[in-house]
Amino acid sequence: MGEHIRFAIRGIWSHKLRSFLTMLGVIIGIASIIAIVSAIKGTNDQIMKNLIGAGSNAVTVSLRQGSDSYDMSMGTPQGVSPLSDSQKEQIRSIDGAEDASFYYTRSYLDSVRCGTQTLDMAGARGIDSHYLSASGYETYQGRPFSEKDFESARKIVLLDQTAAESLCPGESAVGKVIEVSGEPFTVVGVIRRADGFKPVINSYQDYVMYNEQDFGTICFPDSVWPVLFQFDEPENCVIRAKETKQMSRVGREAAEIMNQSVQSGDGGFTYQAEDLVEKARDQQNLSKSTNNLLIWIASIALLVGGIGVMNIMLVSVTERTSEIGLKKALGAKKKTILLQFLTESAMLTSIGGVIGVISGLILAKVISAMSGTPTAVSVPAIIVSFAFSMLIGILFGLLPSVKAANLNPIDALRRE
Repeated sequence: MGEHIRFAIRGIWSHKLRSFLTMLGVIIGIASIIAIVSAIKGTNDQIMKNLIGAGSNAVTVSLRQGSDSYDMSMGTPQGVSPLSDSQKEQIRSIDGAEDASFYYTRSYLDSVRCGTQTLDMAGARGIDSHYLSASGYETYQGRPFSEKDFESARKIVLLDQTAAESLCPGESAVGKVIEVSGEPFTVVGVIRRADGFKPVINSYQDYVMYNEQDFGTICFPDSVWPVLFQFDEPENCVIRAKETKQMSRVGREAAEIMNQSVQSGDGGFTYQAEDLVEKARDQQNLSKSTNNLLIWIASIALLVGGIGVMNIMLVSVTERTSEIGLKKALGAKKKTILLQFLTESAMLTSIGGVIGVISGLILAKVISAMSGTPTAVSVPAIIVSFAFSMLIGILFGLLPSVKAANLNPIDALRRE
């Protein structure tokens, strides 16, 4: 086999231009497929990161009425009891759960003021001591809530970056007193995502999907929540899974435990986990048919390249008829001649495959730089593409190889 490979490389090198033109179809096909697969993988990875975040693995379990989120501003829902301490402990003990927090929520606060600055439509959270770690937040200015803050029901708040910048532009919000519905609260800290992750917004659809916290959020100790709102409101839950692949299961189990507090009735209330993993997969599948079509179109170039290889190998057999006849006259077997030409054909497309892979990776980077589309290298796609290029050479080189192996040595020598 080593001798066959050496002869194949010598034959390809002796006709460099012809060999390159023969490879061109394979190069274009492989490069196109690698570029498309890289763009698909990059986009899918970005969708997953945008929805789940950079490893936060937090799943929100919220009260819904039918398929819609229930807004507590409409009043305490009938037939839904507050979660018990036992239920909360069960949720924190779920296999695969790293942490869990239970919190009250309002989609929007009517009026928030700090001096002359106002913040309309800010979200509100009544949080416990686990909320920041379970949700993947950190306090980067000031301090978080302490146990004494919860026990004493101190009128203090944490602001996220959006709320802090809106209420106190150009200065630190820590220590400022803000008014919420006429009640004074002291800002003790400003929070942000602990991983520093921000979703990539490339379109209006991305903006609508990922930019839900645009109006800012204000966090209160849950013990202070009744000062502004109602007693005995149902709580939502955010549970942090140890691994991304466990998010769906952990969320479902938490929802099942929380639904023990919901009485069946006409209200249609249920606790439901937001399955971000499944949501990400749905988004990835939206473009699946289009991406598959692009791959099939790129595969046509491989077919054309294979036909080109078969054509040039048939020409090579014709050119080397006397060589084949001489080898047969000296005792070369059909198998030897067949392997020689198959090896040359496979080497031709394999070299084209290597060049195509390198070209595809470069093309993917160029497309990413020009269009802003994220790309990611797919090692399985590279391996499959290279193997497929070799297979193309074997399949389309089979006919010329059989023709060469079946030549009559006397007729082959007579042609000379």
